[in-house]
Amino acid sequence: MPSQMILPITNLHPSHSLLEKPNSTSDDDPITITTTTTTTNSLLFEDEKAISIKPLLSRTLSYTNTNTSTTTTTSATHYQQRRRRIASENSLSSLSSSSPDRRNSFGHDVGHAASETFLITRLSWKLLKYLGVGYKWITRFLALSCYSFLLFPGFFQVGYYYFFSSQVRRSIVYGDQPRNRLDLYLPKNNDGPKPVIAFVTGGAWIIGYKAWGCLLGQQLSERDIIVACIDYRNFPQGTMSDMVKDASQGISFVCNNIAEYGGDPDRIYLMGQSAGAHIAACTLVEQAINEAGEGESTSWSVSQIKAYFGLSGGYNLFKLVDYFHSRGLYRSIFLSIMEGEKSLERFSPEVVVQNPNIRNAVSLLPPIILFHGTADYSIPFDASKSFAETLQRVGVKAESILFEGKTHTDLFLQDPMRGGRDKMFEDLVGIIHAGDADAIAKDAVAPPRRRLVPEFMLQLARRVSPF
Repeated sequence: MPSQMILPITNLHPSHSLLEKPNSTSDDDPITITTTTTTTNSLLFEDEKAISIKPLLSRTLSYTNTNTSTTTTTSATHYQQRRRRIASENSLSSLSSSSPDRRNSFGHDVGHAASETFLITRLSWKLLKYLGVGYKWITRFLALSCYSFLLFPGFFQVGYYYFFSSQVRRSIVYGDQPRNRLDLYLPKNNDGPKPVIAFVTGGAWIIGYKAWGCLLGQQLSERDIIVACIDYRNFPQGTMSDMVKDASQGISFVCNNIAEYGGDPDRIYLMGQSAGAHIAACTLVEQAINEAGEGESTSWSVSQIKAYFGLSGGYNLFKLVDYFHSRGLYRSIFLSIMEGEKSLERFSPEVVVQNPNIRNAVSLLPPIILFHGTADYSIPFDASKSFAETLQRVGVKAESILFEGKTHTDLFLQDPMRGGRDKMFEDLVGIIHAGDADAIAKDAVAPPRRRLVPEFMLQLARRVSPF
């Protein structure tokens, strides 16, 4: 009987379309192949970089050394010494459990982080040419430094979880651009398909990064919800149309592949925060327009999204361009990000949905829930309130949920780091688990989240926050 080995194949064949057959490039993804002859092993070494794989749920396998031929045994033994590991049957997360592969994976992550640091540094210098060195940007930078220092105890704990938790699958490739990566946060138990949130992080269209969603991903995964944090090109690496394209490809990957990670393809939600909320909303509306048009080819459908959650987002750029200018995101820079003044309408979902020529597309939109704090001075809460009212007028099921006295960062950072229970998180989980009696019962007895940062430091961070 032929022996079986688990061989990690890391690179994708360039001829395969990622949209047609998306793949994870994590070093921990196994593929089972049967070795019977010397020719088979030889081809594996020669073609290792040319084989694309599909992430699989784990299953227990073990090596048994057979004597079919001396050459085959020697080759197989040599390969086992290089790659040997055992996949656990109990959890998908154990795909990265063996220590040699964890070291390899961590080394890969460090290399990837170094390359991204170089890229971000180069882009930062380019960005400085747009921003210049002015009073507002100097004060914003100093405030951001103080803010980060005060929240460092929380950032450290979240960062440790991000890099060392077996529940986090980092930098899964979803497209062909350098920033086309996403992180998956998986629940500990795999007792059935889980609801999924495809999350687009914020960052003023300039400093967005997938790891910014780590805290949200960690906390939602504790409630049996899978979170996919989608990275995308920032300005000046890309402009708004590039960001929408990247987000769409990331959502497509989630819709078409999440079942292989334990997700329920019938319970996928889309969510964005701040600039990410704007990008996700633009992506959703553009996808609906594409679907409503004749002959449009799409790789995912708006009907696959059960609901859209917007957190502290802005949806009408005509109302925000001057406000952002007064806050330091100067009009010239903002218009460069949005590809000129003529594109403001295209990238303003609140304006687009009022176009009578796309009523069929608007009717395809899922329920939309917009969260916002009334003390948000980065993006005024009227942005969410106005968008919800506009959607209701054109027949979309929508509502805005406002949180009295909450700032732009309270809902996303300070409140979660405070521990205990917060209203926004419970509202979000309640909507996702609606109709699932078992999940609701678990939520009712879920322990309060632990505090990550002392209260006095949270209060000081709130005062100095530049956001």
